[in-house]
Amino acid sequence: MAGRLAFLREAERLKSVLRSGFTSSGRPESTAEHSWRLCLMALVFADELPGLDLARVLKLCVVHDLGEAIHGDIPAIHQHAHPDKSAQESEDLLTLTRDLDPPLRAEIIGLWDEYEAAATPEAQAVKAFDKLETILQHNQGDNPPDFDYAFNLGYGRKHTATAPLFVALRDILDAETRQRDVSSGC
Repeated sequence: MAGRLAFLREAERLKSVLRSGFTSSGRPESTAEHSWRLCLMALVFADELPGLDLARVLKLCVVHDLGEAIHGDIPAIHQHAHPDKSAQESEDLLTLTRDLDPPLRAEIIGLWDEYEAAATPEAQAVKAFDKLETILQHNQGDNPPDFDYAFNLGYGRKHTATAPLFVALRDILDAETRQRDVSSGC
């Protein structure tokens, strides 16, 4: 139990890891907040993805960004400059889970690896929801005047083209993105 509590204390760092998007009140969004709404998004649209294991989807949502707890988030717009991002997050996840009992540690690392590789239909769905939730937040957020909405129009396309649900959500969010881009004067 002590090891699990130590892990939870370390994972609490995600509440302070800030992302590049802003909430509707204008403050930077945390990775923990993103992960929470990602879980909610998966739950809300679960009926549109029959055949997926919802418990597994939710587990993947919860662990997908755990590796950011130590070195933080690299905004998608800057990820091209960090080709070792995945390796760093994997190493950080190993550090973060060091106090867990071996079976639980293996489960969390396995879930993260599954997500990272988009190795299952559940992981592919979470990848799509992850991109869509980010775009949703960018469109909903009270962002600075120079916010790059146009970036969203190409962001995560490969992952959001994998099922009719994701394509439909993407169409709606892209229309909102175009509206925000025009409204922002960019």
